[in-house]
Amino acid sequence: MDRRNILIGLGVVAAGAAAGGAWWLSRGPQGGPPASGSAGAPAATTLAAAPGEMPLYDDDRILGDAAAPVTILEYSSLTCPHCAAFHRETLPRVKTEWIESGRARLVYRHYPLDQVALRAAAAANCVPGDGFFGFMDVLFQNQEKWAGSQDPFAAVGQYAALAGLDKATYEKCLSDEAVIDRILEKQADGRDKYNVTSTPTFVINGTPVAGNRPYEEFNSILEEAATKAS
Repeated sequence: MDRRNILIGLGVVAAGAAAGGAWWLSRGPQGGPPASGSAGAPAATTLAAAPGEMPLYDDDRILGDAAAPVTILEYSSLTCPHCAAFHRETLPRVKTEWIESGRARLVYRHYPLDQVALRAAAAANCVPGDGFFGFMDVLFQNQEKWAGSQDPFAAVGQYAALAGLDKATYEKCLSDEAVIDRILEKQADGRDKYNVTSTPTFVINGTPVAGNRPYEEFNSILEEAATKAS
């Protein structure tokens, strides 16, 4: 698979580490998909479809109650500044007021803008359970530090070590062909199924919503989705 051509051809438009590490390290593995595995053909749809005919896969990373009436499918890139802004400024309140209350669940799918984001995403997928979301939070919170560094993979490796990945495991994850191919399959699926062409893009109960939004605006969209689902 020609990954460079895929990343370009998709037409993507980029529209305290220690403290963070302590949080997700303390969470530890809490179920979810294995650290890494074979991708090959797309994973079977083993979970019930979300509202709006949104198929979910057994290797999706999901935060929140499976019975939540609102499903937020997020497509983001680890090197996208607008994605980082969403995770810093909007997502914390979404977690508190929607996810933790059982009103919504978040399904995260990588949509890498470049090779750095692609490899960092592969490393993130090696973090098991809910530790994945803590690791992603750390990467988004510290995006300017690692993504703009001379050796971004060495910087990401420092965060990965806090997640419990030893150096050998981390380096293997960076180049895991099956995991990388699966990330790109889901990226292409997002483009084809939901017309995702920029990051972040959210599909909320089947309705695409492009771009980072202030919490008040995002909350209104979620309230509308919840009303329709009731």
